[in-house]
Amino acid sequence: MTGGGRGIGRAIVEALRADGWAVAFTWASDEAAARAVADQTGARPFRLDLRDRARPATLVAEVEKELGPVAGLVNNAAVRRESILAMTSDADWDEVLDVNLGGTFRCCRAVLPGMVYRRRGAIVNISSRSAEAGLPGQTAYAASKAGLMGLTRSLAREVGRKSVRVNVIVPGFVSTELTAALSPERVAKLRDTECLPAGTVPRDVAHMAAFLLSDRAAAITGQAIAVDSGASA
Repeated sequence: MTGGGRGIGRAIVEALRADGWAVAFTWASDEAAARAVADQTGARPFRLDLRDRARPATLVAEVEKELGPVAGLVNNAAVRRESILAMTSDADWDEVLDVNLGGTFRCCRAVLPGMVYRRRGAIVNISSRSAEAGLPGQTAYAASKAGLMGLTRSLAREVGRKSVRVNVIVPGFVSTELTAALSPERVAKLRDTECLPAGTVPRDVAHMAAFLLSDRAAAITGQAIAVDSGASA
């Protein structure tokens, strides 16, 4: 999976290891956090810059050499550059789309030949409620996450007859290290349409990812599944 050093990614690594998966995860800048997750869980960390066109293919080869054939992929890593559209630079727009959407495309492309050949595999993409509801200042991020939903549905059609499943999780507001600095007023605004008072935490998204990768979800593909405490109800 991509982006396993903290937040939702770390929770997914933990959930998959608890289910008995051999897990490889990637990190981009925080090696110390990745090493801590690896030491705690026994998962294998690999460095990956999602803008690198060639790296996903070589990474899959390295992972398969150490852990065996890739049976599941979670595309979790993402970047966000908050700015109203009129003030968004080409560089920021290009980076967000290239990492969040282009990186997912390249990672899917890297694992699919093996999955299709073996006629077995599952891919889970992580989108965002901002792709559906829209938030000011997140035009680039929302566009990239909406793109993941279209990619998921089309790819599910392409590879379904080869018994490869592709789904996308759409989390709402999730309490993580990245959101800890938000003011209580901002958090309340982001959560004001939720039905459940407890809200959503990383393990909630992680449990859904683990389910979708498992054989328990054998008949589920091409779906966008909200994990948002009812915010989209």
